Amino acid sequence: MSVVSHRCSSVASARPGATPLRRFVAELRGFYDWVAADGVGSPLIERCFAWLDANWPEHEGPTVLSWGDARIGNILYRDFSPVAALDWEMAALGPPELDVGWMIALHRFFDDLTQSAGMPGMPNLLRRADVAASYEKQTGYAPRDLDFYTLLAALRHGIVMFRISRRMAHFGEAELPADVDDRIAHRRMLERMLAGEYWTEPPC
Repeated sequence: MSVVSHRCSSVASARPGATPLRRFVAELRGFYDWVAADGVGSPLIERCFAWLDANWPEHEGPTVLSWGDARIGNILYRDFSPVAALDWEMAALGPPELDVGWMIALHRFFDDLTQSAGMPGMPNLLRRADVAASYEKQTGYAPRDLDFYTLLAALRHGIVMFRISRRMAHFGEAELPADVDDRIAHRRMLERMLAGEYWTEPPC
């Protein structure tokens, strides 16, 4: 992911916007526009950007340094205690929910893939309500608008996946399908989020 996501990894103030979150999404949009500069875009990604605009949080959280790739796979542990956080190339400025949403959405991405392969996965790990409650307990800040931030995280990852598929097609490693949205591994996840269905079934 680090190779193809560098264009969306700079500090959020690199693009104009009224708030750090607006600048963050503008930077993400700039990355997508670069990916689709040859005219082959993703209707699903476009729908996700439109959904974000229509469902923008009324109150954005405080501005913090966002890790950018906050997930268990990027944490080093010693005796079951975290001692280092890795993979900072997507760091940015924005609300705390950027990292909270990414942690939740990326776990669900991998868990959905696991279950689609007929394996049990770990659906009770990093459930959205549990993550939010734990974050509040540890920091005193209650994450808000997680529908927005988990979709933003899934969209961000979707653009990275779309870029990977475009790169593979360019080098003859794969062919783009007739429906380019099929190259987004978690297409169904994004579609269900847009429909308001993804978080309605336990575990969430």
